[in-house]
Amino acid sequence: MTPLLADPTPGLLRAAPIEPAGHTMTHARLLRYLEIKVHHLIQDQDWDSIRIIGGYDRTAVISRYEKTGKLFNIERPTAEVHGRDLVVKAFPGADYVQHYALIIATYLAMTGRPADTVTYQPPDQEKCRTALNTLDLQLDGDMVIVGWGLQYLAPANGVWTRGSGYAWQRAEVAGRRVVYLGFLHSIWGDVAGQVVARLAELGAGDVVYVGKVGSLTPGIEPNTWLATGNTSLVGGAMVSWDDFFGDYAAAHDGVRSGLHVSSPSILLENRDWLDQHTASYAFVDPEIGPMGAAARQAGIRFGYLHVISNNLATHYPADLSNERHSDVLRQRAVLVDRIRTIITDRLTAGPTHPLGDL
Repeated sequence: MTPLLADPTPGLLRAAPIEPAGHTMTHARLLRYLEIKVHHLIQDQDWDSIRIIGGYDRTAVISRYEKTGKLFNIERPTAEVHGRDLVVKAFPGADYVQHYALIIATYLAMTGRPADTVTYQPPDQEKCRTALNTLDLQLDGDMVIVGWGLQYLAPANGVWTRGSGYAWQRAEVAGRRVVYLGFLHSIWGDVAGQVVARLAELGAGDVVYVGKVGSLTPGIEPNTWLATGNTSLVGGAMVSWDDFFGDYAAAHDGVRSGLHVSSPSILLENRDWLDQHTASYAFVDPEIGPMGAAARQAGIRFGYLHVISNNLATHYPADLSNERHSDVLRQRAVLVDRIRTIITDRLTAGPTHPLGDL
């Protein structure tokens, strides 16, 4: 899907809804996925125009569908009312703004409402970069673990120190200084790459990303495997990085290693997209590639160890529309324990970066 210029406003693009029949998620599950993402002001009433921009603004109207029951990644784009027009503010990232615009446009189309009211304005790179300037940690070669499940990976008796949109705590694991860093807002796509660049500026020695990834391989059941690797397809180019895990993680039972492809939006992952990528690539998500590219540019190590949360090639009961189901949470708790063990064992095996030696 190629966005078209919407009107004379510079940089403003129209968000065309995707065709649900061609998506890798079934119609019902795709709609459910959208319903848990779309701001309540859009679900509850109609607007003459809806414009999505990059802007972290917690003083605007907060969606009542924001996630609860966890420490991080709970905040969703906020909304600002201007008469019959709505401005939706997503954390500044080109991928995130596009992704959320596609979510809104597709939701409106699937619920029988006009979608041509939805436009988006990608933030410029300077705005994306400076959005993370409030991230301020004292790092001296520390390893930083960022992402999902941190409240279970970090020491149970640790204290979280809060910053602007993030929280962190320190620990020592196998003689290595480790910082656990979580964000209240989403670090979708290129935002995650900016996070790694900022952490490198602050003195991080290694960055490990723990999250969720989709499988492109038929027959891989969600929430039963972990994924790792050191190469991603980013914007049509292959990017490899100095992998924190090396071959260590892939040698463990229950861990699959393979090539990764970075996708700016789940909405773009239709069956045609899958046919183009499934033969060569094992995993997909929006963040891994930009993070690896940023780590390579900064000259630090990066590694990912992810739960395989859904399968685009085979339909299973578990997917991105029902992640809060009790069975899913139970299975993922087992995998988080495995992630913690693998990271600890990797650190115990020896220094992974000369700046990190104590």
